[in-house]
Amino acid sequence: MDLTSIIGLVIGMTLVIFVGISPKNMGNFWDPASMAIVIGGTLSAVVASYPFGMLKDTVKHIKILFQGKRYNVSNLVDSLVEMAQIARKSGLLALEEKADEQEDAFFRQGIMLIVDATEPEEVRSMMENELDLMSQRHEESLGIYEKASSYAPAFGMIGTLVGLVNMLKDMDLDSGGSSSIGPNMATALITTFYGVLLANMFFSPIAKKLRVRNEEELLYKEIMIEGILAIQAGDNPKFLKEKLLTYLGKKERDKIMGAEGSEDGNDKKKGNKKKKK
Repeated sequence: MDLTSIIGLVIGMTLVIFVGISPKNMGNFWDPASMAIVIGGTLSAVVASYPFGMLKDTVKHIKILFQGKRYNVSNLVDSLVEMAQIARKSGLLALEEKADEQEDAFFRQGIMLIVDATEPEEVRSMMENELDLMSQRHEESLGIYEKASSYAPAFGMIGTLVGLVNMLKDMDLDSGGSSSIGPNMATALITTFYGVLLANMFFSPIAKKLRVRNEEELLYKEIMIEGILAIQAGDNPKFLKEKLLTYLGKKERDKIMGAEGSEDGNDKKKGNKKKKK
């Protein structure tokens, strides 16, 4: 579970409330009318901008925010290396059983394409095309939150203009209208505060986190494509593993190689103990 979204929100709200505003002044920043303009206006603009089919997936998006990293590259590389060993020993047809074991439909489809002796160029074209379509769908989904982050400050400004107009209309020095200038001005400005806060503390971070998750999935599936094509080409399993690890950053590569080294060391220790016995 990824708690960074919650941690960031809690820290941000704590700093705003306890350092910027101070709890004793919280009442000054509570204005239902301003909230209705900003939140209601932003949501209505988003609903008007996107079809219902895309908007209904927002529950899935929130779930993704807290799921954490869903793709284990190390396990994927191990699976591909194992399949490469099977293919070299028994041929590509022997991978059909392994394909049925895969939960990922994209992975299963790729393996079946090489089992069916599809040309490598066609395998790459089909899989990359599906990857492009997936990335496009993800970009459209996170675009909802990017749009919301631009709508919120705009509706904050609309609320400010509404407040200023009302303040000027009520300004009547002869009837003591000057006493309402301060409260009306505060109400006018608070909508901008709501809009900026909503955009930068909620919508923008959600869009960024979804983009990070999209990039993780793209990398995972790009490694998958390269591995499947390498298996079809009959690459050496050891060379295949080294090739796929180049897609990762140095830190993650070292982590995987370090885990393998510790496993090898444990195996050697066990072997030495058996010899002593």
